[in-house]
Amino acid sequence: MIHPQRRGTERGRIVRSATVAACLVVLTATVAVLSVGSAAQAADPVGVVTFFPATGTAYQQGITAGPDGNLWFTNTDAGTGVPQSIGRITPTGVVTTFSDPSIKFPQGIVAGPDGNLWFTNFNGASIGRITPDGVVSSFTGPGIDGPYGIAAGPDGNLWFTNFNGYSIGRITPAGPGGSVVVSNFTGVGISFPRGITAGSDGNLWFTNNNDYSIGRITPAGVVSNFRGAGVDYPAGITAGPDGNVWFANTGGATSSIGRITPDGSISTFTDPAIVHAYEIAAGPDGDLWFTNGSATIGRITTAGSVSVFASPGIRSPQGIAAGPDGNMWFTNTDFGATGGYTIGRIGTGVPDSTTTTTTSPITSTSSTSTSSTSSTSTAVTTSTSSGAAPSPTSVAPAPTAAAVAIVAVPALTG
Repeated sequence: MIHPQRRGTERGRIVRSATVAACLVVLTATVAVLSVGSAAQAADPVGVVTFFPATGTAYQQGITAGPDGNLWFTNTDAGTGVPQSIGRITPTGVVTTFSDPSIKFPQGIVAGPDGNLWFTNFNGASIGRITPDGVVSSFTGPGIDGPYGIAAGPDGNLWFTNFNGYSIGRITPAGPGGSVVVSNFTGVGISFPRGITAGSDGNLWFTNNNDYSIGRITPAGVVSNFRGAGVDYPAGITAGPDGNVWFANTGGATSSIGRITPDGSISTFTDPAIVHAYEIAAGPDGDLWFTNGSATIGRITTAGSVSVFASPGIRSPQGIAAGPDGNMWFTNTDFGATGGYTIGRIGTGVPDSTTTTTTSPITSTSSTSTSSTSSTSTAVTTSTSSGAAPSPTSVAPAPTAAAVAIVAVPALTG
């Protein structure tokens, strides 16, 4: 989901890209079916996809591993009539949803340093917090306007992007006297900021969706902006195991996976199988995993080798995150298709020569950067809370496993 002015266009891209998958040549692999109610196991074999029905959810977006050993995700509703909520799924597939009037079109979600989950309310102009027990609070403050991505910073705070406000926000879980404090930072080049992540250099890195650039903000609020060839509607972003930051280029013309070093050097990795890449996350196998608008899940090594995994049950996947069980979990947003909403899990396994398909060409660019000292406004926020743990809705798991396909794509030339 993106800014309302571009939402229709983005959905159209996703729906149209679904036809691309039908044109790919696939090799069917054997899939092991997970038994209902079984204990969490080690990571599934690489590429094995399992789906869990998520009744009571709709248009799920962000997903993250929680401090309680479960996965937590956001449900936007998007006009379906299902209550907007925060969802929780156990490694064995039990789905629970928590609703609250303050939850309004939630997008990103992340585990905070305080042991709670924090999320953005895009239409609520607020930042939400939910405890592992399901108690919801919301916080408002100056500058919060269309909050989208959110990440835990190295300074013990939560940092988020204001998609509509052209700014970066910071929320302190425990400010003076135990209050929650919101700060807002502006800077040159911040334009529809979307994803955000903490980098290995102690700074926060974010994508400027409409500015075709990658931004960096220090904990002190100094903003820098980096440009490079191939950066095209950047969306999701994550810290990689190689000390660099990786991001997904949704692409107006060309979709790719990008990498930026701490000093701002940008490289892009292209491959025909990368179609409207959306979100990206580091996996326990040392690779980066991403969601594809072509109804596939992709994987890229730090050396640039791309594999793509297809399954009939993957429908417009959005968020993706590493789970506590060694697998990657993703939200399986259903744009208009029937069959119900699901949460997907894909095994990371141990990669071997049969699953690594191509080495994508790398385009290295000399990026340009601009820096500015941002303006900051700080205020103690207001908070609303249900005051007690809600009566959650739970769904017993009935997982289904589908044939998984590894898409072999010839290496690009030239």
